[in-house]
Amino acid sequence: MTDMVQLMEYLLDWFESQDMEVVLVQAWLIWNQRNKIVHRGKFQDSRQSTWDTWQPPPPSVFKLNFDAVLFSTLNSYGFGAVIRNEKGEVMAVMAAKGPVVFCSEEAELLACRKSIEFAVDARFSELVIERDNSFATKAISAMQDDHSMLGNVIGDIHHLIGNLQWVRIECTRRGGNMVAHELAQFARNISHDLFWMEDVPPKTREALYQDSNFF
Repeated sequence: MTDMVQLMEYLLDWFESQDMEVVLVQAWLIWNQRNKIVHRGKFQDSRQSTWDTWQPPPPSVFKLNFDAVLFSTLNSYGFGAVIRNEKGEVMAVMAAKGPVVFCSEEAELLACRKSIEFAVDARFSELVIERDNSFATKAISAMQDDHSMLGNVIGDIHHLIGNLQWVRIECTRRGGNMVAHELAQFARNISHDLFWMEDVPPKTREALYQDSNFF
């Protein structure tokens, strides 16, 4: 393989389309992180998971999963966040509803900001932050000034990440983020932010049970 075109042709032949997306996202993340030492070495390389199920974080580290869902008929969006340990045990859970947004990307980043705020307020300082949306993963992994209309939200996220002792950003497939997704759907019928400690609402227990099959 003498040039990039041949390399891409090889990869397209070798990988299925979904796996190819994983490869491209991972390549972007690696390129974006190269030659950067940020947050005094706390920021670990971003990763793209190829698993269809939730995977535990490293020992003594917690994993924060979050998701956002648009409710077009309600002119609002919902989001959910769940923090678990390496055994898959639920530490803390949040579900909330937000006002109308301009696009799904805005909802994703607002959900990300509020989820990390939730984790910081709950005193979790070593986190794997995971979402099944490559846009959000790229935006918060960039760790540089963003001058788009969502730049202020991204800046807030970077500031919050700076309060953590250790962090790694990961992008998973939908199957690895189902508890957060169900929590976001659950938010459709709530009127204020809801929180749980070491538990989840009944409608999300099936997704949590499916994740427990990993162990």
